[in-house]
Amino acid sequence: GEVVERAARAGLGAIALTDHDTLEGIPEALQCGERVGVRVIAGCEFSVGVPWGEMHLLGYFLPSGCEPLEDLLRRSRADRERRGLEIASRLRGLGVALPDEEVLREAGGGAVGRPHVARALCRLGLVATEQEAFDRYIGWGRPANVPKNLPPFREVARVVHEAGGVVSAAHLKERGSRNVLTQLRADGLDAVETRHPTHTAEIRTRLTDHAVAPGLLRTGGSDWHGDSADLTPGGRLGGQEIPAEWLDALEAARRD
Repeated sequence: GEVVERAARAGLGAIALTDHDTLEGIPEALQCGERVGVRVIAGCEFSVGVPWGEMHLLGYFLPSGCEPLEDLLRRSRADRERRGLEIASRLRGLGVALPDEEVLREAGGGAVGRPHVARALCRLGLVATEQEAFDRYIGWGRPANVPKNLPPFREVARVVHEAGGVVSAAHLKERGSRNVLTQLRADGLDAVETRHPTHTAEIRTRLTDHAVAPGLLRTGGSDWHGDSADLTPGGRLGGQEIPAEWLDALEAARRD
């Protein structure tokens, strides 16, 4: 509920909660939203496989108790944990003494990711900063990195649609060409995130232009990961101005 309370203090009328591979925080957020007058959109962020590698996909209007969706999320979290522990094992093979339990402790029962490994390394004094952990050990091409096992985009889009939700491609930046968006639209994409802290004005304009032809809707958000994460790709909570009409159009696109 803390995120929703902060959203209320920031003057937001609506907020989408899209944690990676889990809906665990949604019930509390919905209750808090009713109390403080903020509409909460139940969502999730997925990592999916696409022709160029990995894409982040935002699912919105997700229900609780949908077994196919919950099964997908369980498998994704299990893959994340296996990856995190394999990274820790590789680090130990390099002489970096990082116990598995320290990685799991950082994740706090949630989906395990490389930032949790970086924070554990930093907390134990094995690196000076979280960025150093990525640069030396766990970033792409570094000796302890482990590739993700990614579900295909089409599979995730299908599961979300069958659950009554919609999907939006997150922070595509330079990847969002007209051809890419047209193909993703044909494969089940509903929208594209045009407003994001990492998107320049030029990228926003280009993504908007490329989204129009295949009939994609637009989304946006701060991608806020909390105040303490020094590796967060996002901005401040409420830092992106999103028209209410975008939310209305997104809700109208739901497959009930």
